[in-house]
Amino acid sequence: MKNLFNLKHIDHSPKRVMLILACFFSLSTIAGDLQIGASAVKITPPLGTPMAGYYYARGAEKVHDDLYAKALVMEKDGIRVAIVSCDIIEIPAELADDARRLAEKASGIAADHIMIGATHAHTGPVILSPSNMYTMDAKSGELLKDYMAKLPGLMAQSIKQANDALKPATLSYGLGKEETISFNRRFFMKDGTVGWNPGIGNPDIIKPAGPIDPDVSVLYAETVSGMPISTYVNFAVHLDIVSGMEFSADMPYTLSTILGKVKGPEMVTFFAPGCSGNLNHINVKGPERQGGQKFAAQLGTILAGEVMKTYARAKTIDVGKISATSEIVKLPLAEFDPADLPKAREIASKFGKDDAAPFMEMVNAYKIIDVAERKGKPMDAEIQVFALGDEFAIVSLPGEIFTELGMYIKSRSPYPYTMVIELANGSIDYIPDRKAFVEGNYEPVSSRCAPGSGEMLVEHALKILNELKNN
Repeated sequence: MKNLFNLKHIDHSPKRVMLILACFFSLSTIAGDLQIGASAVKITPPLGTPMAGYYYARGAEKVHDDLYAKALVMEKDGIRVAIVSCDIIEIPAELADDARRLAEKASGIAADHIMIGATHAHTGPVILSPSNMYTMDAKSGELLKDYMAKLPGLMAQSIKQANDALKPATLSYGLGKEETISFNRRFFMKDGTVGWNPGIGNPDIIKPAGPIDPDVSVLYAETVSGMPISTYVNFAVHLDIVSGMEFSADMPYTLSTILGKVKGPEMVTFFAPGCSGNLNHINVKGPERQGGQKFAAQLGTILAGEVMKTYARAKTIDVGKISATSEIVKLPLAEFDPADLPKAREIASKFGKDDAAPFMEMVNAYKIIDVAERKGKPMDAEIQVFALGDEFAIVSLPGEIFTELGMYIKSRSPYPYTMVIELANGSIDYIPDRKAFVEGNYEPVSSRCAPGSGEMLVEHALKILNELKNN
């Protein structure tokens, strides 16, 4: 190669010159370059499909905006990883496994190098899994069954399309702050209890029982010529702003629309929820009405504004290599009195009926039934970590994780920039921190795992991060 560019020894015939130029540009734009591709595949179910998110049945009557499975594929030196974000409420492990298997076959990306997450939109379809117990009529049940059979293939299709779109790219990261659209939903009350969603203007509220995570993490990819590929936004908020009977991606719809107008419609915008098991969008000191499409658009506009400000301070990441690993952590089950099981089954049988039990009784009944049917088998919780060079890492956790746990992982991570996303590669319901089990109310009552499980996830996530960093 030394003599290749020594002009005294080059054959200057046109064919020889063209061959040299072809080799030069091939080496400079492909060998060892970071390559990135993105795609979005529509996953909107048919009308009438049962909608998720609440302890009562409802079927979709309209489509406000389409739902998508969005995939981001990154490759460096032959190592590829894929990250998927779906506009649905959760990703049970069984669904993630099916999608990974199909995607590996279609794209060649190893199944354990694929991370599949949900935005937690409550205006998407019910997602069937062994642990949820929705009652529905025969027609809506068939719609949902057919949809669930197609969903893993659509996710895999999104990964394949992103993989097919790989091109030399650069990656940058910026950290913004947004403190006005997310709120802790647990409060210390004057009667000494900890309340959950105690209501706007409630005079018995003393103060929030926990923090919010204001981090707006922005991972931006563009081609080497400066054309936008993707924006991946990680922010901690419980995505239940819209409600109603229309399919919708909720706030991320506005986020994607605005960023697309700024960067171009070809860019794929991802929303990945940070740890927000004890957060929501409701300001208890704010106006009475805080929901619906207009309010979601307002919050999405605010978040988009912070993302755009963050673009300006983003720094290029040196992706020397890509590393990926995962670990299954066995979480102990919540305890219950077996004598309560018959009553729990009676309560659950009245789901959606006029004589249904009060909300918290329904929540507790479902928890008891689910834990009982596990027959003592611990809950499998997959922790997955992708490291992009020595500067940036993404940690995914299953379930709805209390924000304190995610913030602690970020504060102790050996990587300067760390994203933590929830509801990926599994759905194991709420994972409170240890103190919340003492305080009580909805999330601890609903949790299928024992106190200390959240801290176990933190411990193992940090262990994985440190191992990757030191290799």
